[in-house]
Amino acid sequence: MNDERMQGDKLLCEIYKSSRKEEMYLYVDKRQGLAEVPEALLERFGKPVAAMTLILTPDKPLARARASDVMAAIRDKGFYLQMPPAKEEYLLDLYRTPTQARY
Repeated sequence: MNDERMQGDKLLCEIYKSSRKEEMYLYVDKRQGLAEVPEALLERFGKPVAAMTLILTPDKPLARARASDVMAAIRDKGFYLQMPPAKEEYLLDLYRTPTQARY
């Protein structure tokens, strides 16, 4: 995906959330849509649900990724996959620990 239009410092990006995995998102060039996303990834991702459209610039603040990295991945592969954050181990331990009712 080496389109001249993607060489600039702005990218119109469509973000989809996964219908199967909470907090998993797929970023793509809005003009290309999901055409460049491998079929195997889409099968695991589930039905893409449009979450938002935004203009990415290299210095745009994003919650879990650097915009410049997202833009580079879209240029190179046609998409950027944002995985859910890792669960904190202590939270998993709290979940596993049986609680006792105290009255």
